[in-house]
Amino acid sequence: MLDTLARSLRAHPDRPAVLRGTRTGGVRTAATRGDLADLTDRYAAALHARGITRGSTVGVAVRPGPRALAVMLALYRLGARAAVLDPGAGPDVLRARFALARPDAVLADATAQAVAGWARPLARRAHLALPDLTELGPVLTVGPRAPGCAPALDTGVRTALPPRPVDEDGDAVIVFTSGTTSRPRAVVHTRSSLAAGMATVAGLVRPEAGRPVLGGTFFVLVPSLASGAPVALPARSPRALCRQLHRLAPQATYLTPPQLRRVLGEGGRFTGRVWTGSAPAGAGLLTRVKRAGADEAWGVYALTELFPAAAVEQADKASFTGDGDLVGEPLPGVTAMTDAAGELLLSGPAARDRYLGESPGPWVATGDRARLDTGRIVLEGRSKDMVLRRAENIYPGLYEPALHTPGVELALLVGVPAGDGDERLVAVVQPVPGADRAALRAGLAGPLSRMGTARPDAVLLADIPLSGRSLKPDRAATARLAAARLASRGPASRGPASGRLAFGRLASGRPRPPGGGQGTEGSGG
Repeated sequence: MLDTLARSLRAHPDRPAVLRGTRTGGVRTAATRGDLADLTDRYAAALHARGITRGSTVGVAVRPGPRALAVMLALYRLGARAAVLDPGAGPDVLRARFALARPDAVLADATAQAVAGWARPLARRAHLALPDLTELGPVLTVGPRAPGCAPALDTGVRTALPPRPVDEDGDAVIVFTSGTTSRPRAVVHTRSSLAAGMATVAGLVRPEAGRPVLGGTFFVLVPSLASGAPVALPARSPRALCRQLHRLAPQATYLTPPQLRRVLGEGGRFTGRVWTGSAPAGAGLLTRVKRAGADEAWGVYALTELFPAAAVEQADKASFTGDGDLVGEPLPGVTAMTDAAGELLLSGPAARDRYLGESPGPWVATGDRARLDTGRIVLEGRSKDMVLRRAENIYPGLYEPALHTPGVELALLVGVPAGDGDERLVAVVQPVPGADRAALRAGLAGPLSRMGTARPDAVLLADIPLSGRSLKPDRAATARLAAARLASRGPASRGPASGRLAFGRLASGRPRPPGGGQGTEGSGG
C-alpha cells in the first residue's frame, strides 16, 4: 500500500492530502498530494546522498504531520528502517533503546531538538524528555531550522534525483514497546507486515476518495491517502476538535478513548463511522458515541505487534452478556488461539517479524488472558494484573466491563496490599462529568452483587490516572491512590464476606494528557 500511495500522489497533485484545524474550527490544507510527493522525493534523495540505503537504521523524532509522513515514505522507498523515538519514555530508557537499535542517523524537527536542549525544563512539565540527540547518532533537521539546530537534511541536495524504490522485503520500522533500561524490547515490522496491516485497515474502514477522514496515526494516514481521501489531523483542544468534527463531517474518525470522552464532555457530535483503540473502550463509551450521531461506533483490538487484530461494533458489544470484554472476531488473515495458561496468541500476515535481537516466531503472545466464544475473542484481563486475595486468583479484566453502568466513564479493579502477601480488591470508578452520584451507586449495586467471590472490598469514586502516549488507564498509579485513600480512612472496612461494601470518594483531579497528546510519528495505534 505504501507503493500504491507513492505512485498515486502524482496523479492528482493539487488535491488536499493533510488537513489541519484552526482554533475557530476552520480547515486549512497543510499539504497537497503533490506537496507530499515532492517532500518524499527530496527526503529520499537527501538521505541517499548521506549514505542511507537498504538496511540502514534511522531514528525519527518528528511531530505527526506531512513531514513525518514524508520521512517514513522516503525511508520505505530506500529500504531503510525507521526507529521511532518516544519523548515520553525518558532519556535513560531512550539511550538504552538506541544503543540496541544503533541508528546511522537521527532525523529530528526543531521542536524535538528544543525538548532535548534549551526547552528541557519546560518539556519536563509536559512529561516529555529527550537525551542529547547527538548521543544517539548524527542529527539532521527536518523542516525549518531554529538557532542551535543541526544541519538541515536536504541542504545542498535539493536538485538531486531520488533513487529507484526498493521492491524487496526487509525491515521497515522498529517500535519500542516495553522492557527495562537494561533490557529494552523492540518490535520489528517488515515491509510486508506493514503492508498487510494497512490493507486490513483499508478493508475495515473502506475510505472513499474525496471525503475526509479524521485521525493522526500512520495506520490512518496511509490507507486513507492511498484511497484518495484527505486526512485531517485531530485538533489538540477538545473544543477545537468538536468544531473540527462539525465543520468536516468526516466519513470516518479514529480517536483514542480519552479523546472521545473529551469530545463527548464538550457536547461534540460525530458523523459516519467512528473507530477507537489503543486503550480499553467499553460498550458504554461506544453507545455514547453512537448517541452523539455516529452511524457506527467500533472498538479496535490491536497491539504494536499486530495491528489490527479484531474489531467489534457497538451493537454487538452492548448485547454481549457474558463475563469479560468482547473485542470481536479476528480480522481476515488473523489466527487466534489460547495456550494452556489461557493467554491469547495471535498470528497473521500483519504480525511483527520478530523482536529486535531475537529470532522470528510464528505467534504473538499478547499478555492477555482470553477465551474464544463462537469464534469471537473475549478478553479476561492481563495475566500480570492478577490480584491475589485469600489464596484466590482474581483477574480484573473478567469483571471490569460489568462495572461500566450508566454514569460510569472508567472503572478498574486493583489490588491493595493487606499484609502477609494478601491483597484487598478495590473498585475505582470514574463517574461521567455531571453524573448523579446516588444513581451511579445504585446502578453499580446489581453488577457488584453478581461478582461472587470477586466482589470488591471497597468502591472508590475517583478520576483514574492515565499514562503513555495512548493515555491508557494506569493501574499502578490507581492502586497507589486507592491505598492512600483507604489508609486515610483508618481501619480497613470489612470485605465481601460481611455483606457490607465500603463506598467512598477519592478526589485526585482529572489528569491532563502529557504534552497534550502530541508525540512523534509512529507506526500505528
